[in-house]
Amino acid sequence: MASTAQIEVRDGNIVAAVQDFLGKLLADQEIAGIFTPRQLEAKGTVMPALITSADKLATADPLAPSFPLNSARQVAQLTRGDLDGGLVAVMRPCEIRAFVELIKLNQGSLHNLVLVGVDCYGAYDNQGYRRVMENNGDSLGLEGSNSFIKKAAAGEIGAGNGVPGLARACLACEHPVSPVADLTIGLMGADLGSQIFIEASTPKGEGLLSRLELKDAAPGDARDKAIEALVAKRKAYRDAMFEETAEATATPEKLADYLAGCINCYNCRVACPVCYCRECVFVTDVFSHEPWQYMGWARKKGALRMPTDTMLYHLTRLAHMSTACIGCGQCSNACPNDIPVMELFRLGAHRTQEAFEYEAGRSPEEAPPLSVFQEKEFSEVTGGLD
Repeated sequence: MASTAQIEVRDGNIVAAVQDFLGKLLADQEIAGIFTPRQLEAKGTVMPALITSADKLATADPLAPSFPLNSARQVAQLTRGDLDGGLVAVMRPCEIRAFVELIKLNQGSLHNLVLVGVDCYGAYDNQGYRRVMENNGDSLGLEGSNSFIKKAAAGEIGAGNGVPGLARACLACEHPVSPVADLTIGLMGADLGSQIFIEASTPKGEGLLSRLELKDAAPGDARDKAIEALVAKRKAYRDAMFEETAEATATPEKLADYLAGCINCYNCRVACPVCYCRECVFVTDVFSHEPWQYMGWARKKGALRMPTDTMLYHLTRLAHMSTACIGCGQCSNACPNDIPVMELFRLGAHRTQEAFEYEAGRSPEEAPPLSVFQEKEFSEVTGGLD
């Protein structure tokens, strides 16, 4: 059973309680730095930072409802070599799951790394976050994060309710807690006016938690019930989203309409945390066609959509990434024309991973489907041949 400790919440300041916990981690002699989201001087800007000085933790904000990028690739970059000390990485569950997939692709390492997950109520997409800032005098800051967590825990933030809704990917995410984290900052089911939980789930996490000498806690079943209720709500949203997306992309013609706004900017590829190829075929000269070819295609149809190859690009990426997609939604967040790319990729990934009985990011020990051969796999296709 996982060990659980508690951090006191003073004056209703949940963010300060988290900062206090991070300070205790940084003070540990084996920890050289903490990777965590941080409020920057630019108004309302939250970005990951590698913090080595305790005084900089005053702006650390892993509870901010801003999610401008999935930081898995940054953590992978920090763990590909010697970092000169232990690293604590504070990440959302989808970021940890993406990092797990990168580990399997030899892009990152768990060596000298402590993964700290945070119970995730979701976040706004970039446009939604800007609207929230406008409604709050152009600045959210640490107090805004406090307010967000309290409202989210009370069920006052979601889709609608008179305020900008959470990102669609968050509303459909059935993984608000990471099963892989060494330590988890537990918010769900806690009395946020007085305490938050710190839960250790691995021997590495147990060892570090014991050195911090925190007060033991017994969350009871309130935490499990809160997580169960949130997961059920998100699965219902996800399933409805899948049904709607399947209908909207059911034929080649419908899929073409669905992707009609694509301008081949490739932002979705750049924003994807598990799209790691150093060179992508779509940014080589393979798809730099000759003028006479464009004219020939146009003459055949009477009109040629420009830019070309947009559907081929998305289908290729879908086939390439469907076993590793963790549904963080950064592809849609990065799209300048608000194409619901996340919905399409989540649907494809769900079907692919379900077929392989695989779940991206579930465990570092679980081999990616296409890297192993199962003799009895897909008997409905092979006819059960030995």
